Amino acid sequence: MSKAELVEQIASQAGLTKADAERAVNAFISSVTAALKSGEDVTLVGFGTFSTGERAERQGRNPQTGESITIAAKKVVKFKPGKALKDEVGA
Repeated sequence: MSKAELVEQIASQAGLTKADAERAVNAFISSVTAALKSGEDVTLVGFGTFSTGERAERQGRNPQTGESITIAAKKVVKFKPGKALKDEVGA
């Protein structure tokens, strides 16, 4: 599902205009992004938890040349689905 399709679904289910639904989706995305940037977790009970973690520096290999390279450490975003979402999807 694309962002446009999500906006359309939210608009029809919540009885909003597409413009209002898009503003709501954009506000949700920016709020979650800001919280993750500041190191907070975002927990939506029944849906899941967005969090950040550190990925350590590691050695990799350039597939074209076979040369060993160092891959820098970085912060990554994680998502852990909640029980209700797992049960609904059947995962």
